[in-house]
Amino acid sequence: MQVCIPSTPAQFFHCLRRQVVRPWRKPLVVLTPKSLLRHPKCVSTLDDLATGRFQRILPDAKGIRGDVERVILCSGKIYYDLQEERERLKRNDVAILRVEQVYPLQPDDLQVALEPYPDNTPVFWVQEEPENMGAWRRMRGKFGYILLGRLPFYGVYRPASASPATGSPASHKIEQRELLDQAFGEPIGYSR
Repeated sequence: MQVCIPSTPAQFFHCLRRQVVRPWRKPLVVLTPKSLLRHPKCVSTLDDLATGRFQRILPDAKGIRGDVERVILCSGKIYYDLQEERERLKRNDVAILRVEQVYPLQPDDLQVALEPYPDNTPVFWVQEEPENMGAWRRMRGKFGYILLGRLPFYGVYRPASASPATGSPASHKIEQRELLDQAFGEPIGYSR
């Protein structure tokens, strides 16, 4: 099976197109939050739709490669919050990569995406979900504490919970702020 979390209209289109034109069939699970339908930065050009293809990992949109202090891996709508926070903080030393296909995720795909970044650059998986939900546990189980044998690997997530959301908009905003602070600052359990 495949689990995809497309973060742009073009990625969603090419994900579905890839599913239809493949000569073999494999179940596809697509996770798409409704909030991206109205998000002003979640757009694609007609050229992206006409000539592009589905990419399992999208590189940093700003093309940040040199002098990177940390790399953030994420999926889905959290990307837009992270991008906005990076611009607000003027953190050009942080690269944000989007994992569009979380399962199956091959080490070769990550190797190609993370190749431009020097050894020992910390990599953070950031997710909106609690620690016991989302892709973090699978990522940690598959790749361990050292990603690809050369990059320290950490997680940024909400505390473990029985519920995927607090149910309170005020609590959600506080948790979201803490999540962004950890993504660009010092996450719990992180030591350099």
